[in-house]
Amino acid sequence: MPLRLSNHFPTTYILPIYSFRLSNLPWVSKISSISKSQGQVEGTVSLWFVKVVCTVYVRRKSSVKGVFISDYFRKNLNSPIAFSVIEHMVNNWNNPKLAFSFLEYTKNMLNLVHSIETYSFVLRSFCQVGVHDLAKQVINLMRIDGLLPDSSILGLVITSFVNAGKFEVAKELIIDHFRNSVGKDVVLSCFVINKLLNSWVKNNQVDEAVAFFENVILRSQSCSPDAYTFNIVISGLCRAGEVDKAFRFFNQMRSFDCLPDSVTYNTLLNGFCRAGNITKAHELLNEVCMVDECSPDVVSFTSVISGYCKLSKLEEALVLFDDMIDRGIRPNTITFNVIIDGFGKIGDIGSLQNMYEKMLSFGCTPDVITFTSIIGGHCRVGELHKGLKVWDEMNRRNLYPNVYTFSILIHTLCKESRLNEARDLLRQLKKRGDIIPKAFIYNPVIDGFCKAGNVDEANMIVKEMEEKRCKLDKLTFTILIIGHCMKGRMVEAIRLFDRMLIVGCVPDSVTINSLVSRLLKAGMPKEAFQIKKTALGVQVPQTDALCSKNIDITVALLRSPVRAFGQKSSILVVIRSSLMNVLEFMLIRVRFDFTTKTCSPDVTQMFDGEDMSLFWIFGSLKIDIKKIEVAHRLRHKHKHHGFTMSLTHLSKETIRRFGDGAGADNVIHGVCFQGDNLRAERGRGREKAE
Repeated sequence: MPLRLSNHFPTTYILPIYSFRLSNLPWVSKISSISKSQGQVEGTVSLWFVKVVCTVYVRRKSSVKGVFISDYFRKNLNSPIAFSVIEHMVNNWNNPKLAFSFLEYTKNMLNLVHSIETYSFVLRSFCQVGVHDLAKQVINLMRIDGLLPDSSILGLVITSFVNAGKFEVAKELIIDHFRNSVGKDVVLSCFVINKLLNSWVKNNQVDEAVAFFENVILRSQSCSPDAYTFNIVISGLCRAGEVDKAFRFFNQMRSFDCLPDSVTYNTLLNGFCRAGNITKAHELLNEVCMVDECSPDVVSFTSVISGYCKLSKLEEALVLFDDMIDRGIRPNTITFNVIIDGFGKIGDIGSLQNMYEKMLSFGCTPDVITFTSIIGGHCRVGELHKGLKVWDEMNRRNLYPNVYTFSILIHTLCKESRLNEARDLLRQLKKRGDIIPKAFIYNPVIDGFCKAGNVDEANMIVKEMEEKRCKLDKLTFTILIIGHCMKGRMVEAIRLFDRMLIVGCVPDSVTINSLVSRLLKAGMPKEAFQIKKTALGVQVPQTDALCSKNIDITVALLRSPVRAFGQKSSILVVIRSSLMNVLEFMLIRVRFDFTTKTCSPDVTQMFDGEDMSLFWIFGSLKIDIKKIEVAHRLRHKHKHHGFTMSLTHLSKETIRRFGDGAGADNVIHGVCFQGDNLRAERGRGREKAE
C-alpha cells in the first residue's frame, strides 16, 4: 500500500536524516547504498526510511545501541514520520499492538506530540480489527495531549464498543465526551446515542437505558435527542409494563422540539392495551386522529381493537372496526385475526364465521393464526369434529399448523378421552423440525395415559419430549410421579423426584404431598420422610454418637376417637387426657433436634385436602428423669396387653438432652413401647395413668 509520508513533511528533510549517523549501522549503510545506487525517487526513499524506523524499533531492546537509537529517534522523528510508521505497522505488518506500542513509546519516552490525524487513524484501525481495549487507551493518550476526537471518530469508537457488547465502556465514553466538550462546538450524533439505547433495550436492560436517557441525554447540551431516541425509550418502557412512565416521556417530546410520529403513538397504544387500560388507549387514538402532523394507520386501530377483544368487549371492537373502514383505512389479516380470535374465545361461532367471510371479501388471505383461532372456537363449544375439519382445510391449503394449533386439538382430544388420536398428533409434531414444543402440549396426553394405567406409553412420550429438546416442567414431573405411584412403582417415582431436583425444577406442595402421602400408604415412611426432608432442605445436626443413636424416632399419627390397634414395632405415648380423644394412628419416622427440642418434619404439612386430618403427638416432647420410673411402672401394668416397653432409645443421658424436666400444661409427655399387638385406650389423665 503506498504511504503518505511525502504529504506530511518537506522532501528536503528526508535525505539528510536518512544518510546521517544511521549509516554508521552496517545494515542501514547497505540499504542506503542500494537506494542511492538505484536512483530511487524521494517517495521510495521515504518508504525505505519508514521500514528502517520500523525495524530499528522492533530491534531496539535487543540492540546494544538501544540508547543511541532512542537518542536518534528523539532528534529526528516528528509527527508525520511517526504517522507513516504507525500506518506501515498496521496496514503492512497487520500488527496493531506493535503500532500502539510505538505510539506510546514515542509519546512517553521521546515526548513526541502526535497529530490528531495519527490518533484518528489509530482509532479507526483499532475499531475495524476489534482491538477495543487499545482504542480506549488511545483516547486516554489524546486527552493527555489536550486533543479530543471529532464526533465522527468518537461515534465510530462508541459504536464499535456497543457492537462488541461493552455497553458500560460506551456509556463512559459518551459521558466523558459530554463533560470535556462543554462550550465546544462538538455535537455527538444522535445515531450513536440511539445505537446504545436500542442495544440496552434489546438486551432487556431497560432500566439502564431509561436512567442514561433521563439523567444524561436530556440534561446534556452536547446532544439533542430526536423522535427516534424517544421512541426507543418509550418502546422499552412499554415492553417492561411501565406504560405510565413512557407516557410521561411522550409528553416531554415537544419541549425538545421532537414531534411524535406514528411509531410513537402505535407503541403507546399497544402498551396501554397490553396493560389493560383500554380507555386510555382509545383516548389516545382519538387524539392522534385530530393532530395534523400524524395520522392513525391500520396498526393504530388494530392495537385498540385487539385490546377490546382481549377484554371480551367485542361490540366496542366492532364499532372501532367500522370507524376504521369509514376513515378509509383498510383492515389487514392481523385485524381480522384478532376479531376472529375474540369471537372464538367467547364461543360466538356465528359471528366468527361472519367475520371470516368478511375477511375473504376484503381480499385478505387467512393464515395459520386465522385457522388456529377458528379451531379454538369450535373446540371451546364442544364442536371438535368441526375443528378437525378446519385442520384438514389447513392441510389442503398447505398451511403448517403451529405449536398452538397442536396444543388446542391435543387438549380437546384428551378431554374427550381420545388419547390415541392425541397420540397421533404428537407423532406428527415429532416430524416437525421447525417446532420446539413446550411441555404444556405433552402434559395432557401423559396425564391421560398415566390415569389409564399405561405408564410405559407415558414414558415413551417423555423420551420424545427429550428428543425434541423440550424440557419437562413441574406439572410433567408431578403427573409422572403420581402415575408411577398408582402402578406401585414407588422406586421409579422416587427417581423421578430426584431427577426433578437435579434438573432444577423446584417441586411445589402438590408434588411433595402427593408423593409423601402415597409413600406412607405404601408402607414406606422412611422414604416419605427423606422426600420431605429433601424438599425442605432440613439439616440434621450430628453432635456425637449418642445423638446419632437417638436421632430417629417413630411417632404415632392419631386421628379418630376410637380404639386403635398397632402392628409390629409400634409406639404408644402416654399423654394428657385433653389430647387423648385422638387414638387411631399410623406410624412415621421423624428426626429429633436436640438443640431446638423439635422434630422434623412437621407431619401436619404432609397432607392436604381431606386425605388425613392428623395430629403429631410428639411435637413438643419434654421428658425428665422422673419419667423413667413411670416407664417401669407402665411396663408392668400393661404386660397383659401383649407388649413390652423398650428404653433403648431413651437413655438417661438422652433424656437429659431433651430438656430441663419442666412439665408444663399442654406439654406432651411420652415413653416408647414396642410390641406385636399394641392396643391403646383413652387415657383419663396423667396422674391416673401413672
